[in-house]
Amino acid sequence: MTTELYLRKDEDRRLRAGHVWVYSNEIDTERSPLRQFSPGDPVDVISSRGQWLGQGYINPNTLIAARIVSRDRAHPLDRSLLVHRLNIALALRQRLYPEPCYRLVYGESDGLPGLVVDRYGDVLVAQLTTAGMDRHRDDILAALDKVIAPRAIILRNDVAARATEGLPQSVEVALGDAPTELQVREGDATFVVPAQDGQKTGWFFDQAANRDRLLRYVAGRTVLDVFSYAGGWGIRAAQAGATAITCVDSSERALGWVTANAERNGVGDRVATVKGDAFEVLRELRTAGTRFDVVVLDPPAFIKRRKDGKEGQLAYRRLNDIALTLLNRDGLLVSASCSYHLAAEDLLRTVQSAARANDRMLQCLEAGQQGPDHPIHPAIPETAYLKAFYLRVLPTL
Repeated sequence: MTTELYLRKDEDRRLRAGHVWVYSNEIDTERSPLRQFSPGDPVDVISSRGQWLGQGYINPNTLIAARIVSRDRAHPLDRSLLVHRLNIALALRQRLYPEPCYRLVYGESDGLPGLVVDRYGDVLVAQLTTAGMDRHRDDILAALDKVIAPRAIILRNDVAARATEGLPQSVEVALGDAPTELQVREGDATFVVPAQDGQKTGWFFDQAANRDRLLRYVAGRTVLDVFSYAGGWGIRAAQAGATAITCVDSSERALGWVTANAERNGVGDRVATVKGDAFEVLRELRTAGTRFDVVVLDPPAFIKRRKDGKEGQLAYRRLNDIALTLLNRDGLLVSASCSYHLAAEDLLRTVQSAARANDRMLQCLEAGQQGPDHPIHPAIPETAYLKAFYLRVLPTL
């Protein structure tokens, strides 16, 4: 049974523009007491004037209290709608990607808020991050099975967002017989990462297009890949003709994957690894006078909450400051950020500030964002989070 959720006066404008989130302070709690709802309950979202805005689900215990899933009364969130949305999502990826390796479902942008699905050939790795989607677990699995017919589905429900929703965290094989490793084909490279205990859902598909963009800059160059994880940037650079690559990560296990993936792709003789905290390793390289032609910075989000903005931006400044001192004349800095709360122009301004502090001049050659398997919803700015700049450090006289 679906219960009506009434909004306060004038709190429907953002939803009419296409957004799907309802914040708790936008709800008319006199007409819709939150105590009547349980996490994951289906709701009809109604304006203060009684106009039906959409159907979705609610969690009365969270700041984002409700999410709209459907704007058609005849099609509420059920197995049929899930199959329909999955088919639409799949059609886009099949048109864009020659290999079945991509993010198949990107939450709100694919009309399925609270659901993320990555595809590794015939293995799917999914995350159900909200109580509403968790309630539809069986329907989601059945819909994925119908649309993709995968060999296995792994649920990586071990993300912090589930704790916020009051949900337990776990990793499980929900369907089929899952392998211990996942294989990714990106460009001409093949990578292997762990199936159930790697970072995130196993691979960072969002940076694939940006790694493609790097390739034309690296032939005959030395490359430093910082926060390398399994070596996506560095190994693809080696395949494109880079002469020597150094991959830096704090995880010894991740660097083991770098080494194995380098050997797998025939570039093991050109890929070295360094274990340690990125900031400490970069300072040690600077002290040793080590220089590179290309430095790639692909850090985790330093700004996870708006209130972390000042401290996080300082971390980006420090990181880029050290990186700039490691570049040879006419070098290339690739500086990325996956922090939604750091705007692209703020990242560029931060790097420019670091450059001027080091008496260096920059040219911005290109700017990148998340790949098209992470489509941006124009009405939901929160779906746009990744940015990457390709910056030439001009030689000085």
